[in-house]
Amino acid sequence: MFSERGLSESLAAVRAEHAPGALVLDCERDFESLPPAQAEELGLLVDSLDPVSYPSEWVPAHAPDILSEYAGDEFIVGMPGDGGVAWTTQTEPPVVLVKPRLEGSPSSFVEFLLATALVEAGLGEPEHFLGFFGDRYPDFQAAGGGLDPVDVYQIGAACYDAYLGRQTRDIFAGWEQPYPDLFAAWIDAGERLEPRLSGLVSDVARGQTDFADAAELACSAVRHGGELPDPFAALDTDAYSDHGADYAVEWLSRTVDALD
Repeated sequence: MFSERGLSESLAAVRAEHAPGALVLDCERDFESLPPAQAEELGLLVDSLDPVSYPSEWVPAHAPDILSEYAGDEFIVGMPGDGGVAWTTQTEPPVVLVKPRLEGSPSSFVEFLLATALVEAGLGEPEHFLGFFGDRYPDFQAAGGGLDPVDVYQIGAACYDAYLGRQTRDIFAGWEQPYPDLFAAWIDAGERLEPRLSGLVSDVARGQTDFADAAELACSAVRHGGELPDPFAALDTDAYSDHGADYAVEWLSRTVDALD
């Protein structure tokens, strides 16, 4: 199921700085969440496992079932919305998983995704938004009003992506000299997002883009320092960094009211 991935010199240096000893593994099959039996195979490769669990009260009624599973006692690695690379700090050392769906992607793009995962794994933040929102997640879902709980899940993941992005982009911005290849990939990825951001709000207004999809796109741009359109610009502020989940709940409530 897993095989160790060789790292470039730049990625090896990023790992040493941000997530010392982390295992970077290629996976045989794509997944959103690893089946528990396959997740347990990681135990053969790491020193220890410490599965995360959270109070059941943090998971509101009608939330996607995977949230209840993640909050429970099962060892869940990877969640919907992780994309082509997932990371976990439920293991010692941390593990970064590379999914087959990235085969054929530009190598520079894959390198940047891996660098991002290594940096995020070393931040000391939760690996999933449920740990970020905590007991405020039921309030976040309620703030979504009539939005489908699956859409609220996607928006929650996007909000957390923005929260992490504000922490990581200053790190990426300092890579021009030590890791010019990764720095160039960071710049390139941000430039590719800019045209999609410019028409995002009008696309939502015309019904051409779902609000949840728009949130995912806009929040992914935070790590690149791009200028976000309203209402997503409010998630790239010091106030959000300072107040975290409380701010996100209020932001969603105000945004949904404005959309109505």
